[in-house]
Amino acid sequence: MSDEESTEYYTLLCDDPSHEVVLVDPGPRERDVILAVRKVTGQSLWHSRVLARRAPVALLGGLSASRAQSAVAVLHSAGARAEWRQEPEPGERTAPSS
Repeated sequence: MSDEESTEYYTLLCDDPSHEVVLVDPGPRERDVILAVRKVTGQSLWHSRVLARRAPVALLGGLSASRAQSAVAVLHSAGARAEWRQEPEPGERTAPSS
């Protein structure tokens, strides 16, 4: 490349940032919530139980807003308290809301 040529780099920005689904509280219907966690994550029953008992915990990440809302709806229908939110930027940490 000669001195007269220049290279331009562009940073692409997503229109829809990725979202995460956080199980805040499993609620009183633990069995139903474990089955709901299994349904949305695809994990085994054992892993789903571990996740449900570690609440608050991020269950899924890198989702579109509509997929995150759908996962939260499944968890809500099982009696859990869950929320979806924009995933933090790399290196940025956020504490679960209470």
